[in-house]
Amino acid sequence: MAKQKYDSVWDAISDSPEEAENMKLRSQLMMKISEHVKARELDSKAIQKLLGLTQPRVSYLMTGKLDKFSLDALVQMAARAGLHVRIEVEEDAA
Repeated sequence: MAKQKYDSVWDAISDSPEEAENMKLRSQLMMKISEHVKARELDSKAIQKLLGLTQPRVSYLMTGKLDKFSLDALVQMAARAGLHVRIEVEEDAA
């Protein structure tokens, strides 16, 4: 069996390049939001209030459950946390 080489783990586990790109963006946002609330040393209740989430959703966020959040939901959470989301679009190198 021939081994395939992927640019990222998301390329390896997704069904399409479009899905991989969406997963990459969600992952980046989720990590930034999680890092932000950890740096502020917020407890679960404070995170719930700040981001407008239920306790299970806070747990999903902090444990990286990517499949539980849409890109839109993560952008909204970032804004609630006082983070600015900037989109940069580049052409494929190919």
